[in-house]
Amino acid sequence: MPLTQIFMRKGRTEIARRELQAGIYEAMRQTFAVPEDDRFMIINELEGADFWFGRSYPGLDRSDDLIIIQITVSNNRTREQKLALYKAVNHELSARIGCRPDDIFINIVEVMPENWSFGQGRAQNIE
Repeated sequence: MPLTQIFMRKGRTEIARRELQAGIYEAMRQTFAVPEDDRFMIINELEGADFWFGRSYPGLDRSDDLIIIQITVSNNRTREQKLALYKAVNHELSARIGCRPDDIFINIVEVMPENWSFGQGRAQNIE
């Protein structure tokens, strides 16, 4: 179960925000074997002064349209799956909302399976 946080400047339409979420979800389904309906995504829209980033690190050309995607997952994905995810997210967001590849920043945070409770006070991943 990924938990996805998306950070970007305010100003995108509701349709663009939904397409952004749908594109990330589709990329995770393709590469991380995420089950149907396993969608837990939070969009954080920030004012310009609250969204500070290096425009050229490392050798890129970022714009004000930068999207930072942080995906928390259990620590059971391979290096190859992660590399495939980065490419799939870039493909989906470029196709769906016209996002430039330099404006897509992805960070994966891995946690142990027992660090999840999906509800009911249980740790479903280890039961």
